[in-house]
Amino acid sequence: MALPPIRFDRTTGVLEGANAWERLAALALSSGSKMASTFSHRGYNSCANLLRKTLPTRDIAIKLNADATFEFPYGDGYWSKLLNRSFRYEDELDLLFRDSAGVDYTLIDCGANFGYWSVLVSSAPYGSHKAIAIEPSSQNFSKLRNNAAINGNRFEVMKCAIGAARGKARLSGSKHEAFSIAGASKGNGEEVPVIALDNMLDDGTISADGKYLIKLDVEGVEIDAIKGGKRLLEGDSVVFCEEHGNDPNHTVSRYILEQTPLKLIVHDPRSNRLETATELSILDRIKVSAHVGYNVFGTSSAFWQDRINALNANATRRMQ
Repeated sequence: MALPPIRFDRTTGVLEGANAWERLAALALSSGSKMASTFSHRGYNSCANLLRKTLPTRDIAIKLNADATFEFPYGDGYWSKLLNRSFRYEDELDLLFRDSAGVDYTLIDCGANFGYWSVLVSSAPYGSHKAIAIEPSSQNFSKLRNNAAINGNRFEVMKCAIGAARGKARLSGSKHEAFSIAGASKGNGEEVPVIALDNMLDDGTISADGKYLIKLDVEGVEIDAIKGGKRLLEGDSVVFCEEHGNDPNHTVSRYILEQTPLKLIVHDPRSNRLETATELSILDRIKVSAHVGYNVFGTSSAFWQDRINALNANATRRMQ
């Protein structure tokens, strides 16, 4: 019989349901994150996953806020940073999501993994927005569906990959946070259905007149995904893509800037502003760690550009 999940409240720091060894592990995972944060958490995932091998197999349910619970395997290297209460996951996305709490939009969460952002964005402090969490991996999808269930099934889940067109592909990779349909060998890996973003318009899953924030965490298929969302991105949409720190050519940003009508927007940590970029040299300064990803934004929507300008004005006032 499976053990019930350990429970941790990020607001209060209270840990419940853990034995003495699991409590000691929680302290190690939290302290390790605090120390590793000074060098962008290099090596943290590997160390945490080694520690995980010494722990009983069970989940931990993290209370992200009063209306959001996120569950994952205890000791998981990627998500255990959340035990460090000072850790903030993807600051630049959190900034826009929090500022947009009062906007009537839908999150399209592509490559949702276990559903972190769908859990948060659909919670009351973030505006109780509609979210569609899309994940191709069967392994990840079971955890995504569980997170939907423990949060009242308030967001939709879809098991598929996002690409340039409808079809099938195979997943490659060994890490749950890095499964990809890019480069998988024929006959190897899990076969998964693929849809394009614009197919969601065709299928009636979403409407062309809505407002959308689209997270593309699709591990090397970002450009194909953008190509498959041409009609959707002509409307009131913002797409978030990951720029890999080890890519000196800034491939995804270059494509957005040079091959699409979208404005390229990047988060500048110096000013905590979302800056419109007209050339790519700003990324040479921002991308300081080769082993991490940096989110960049693309939009042609006047509505969202106005929202981002207002967000930046607020950031400037906070710094004065």
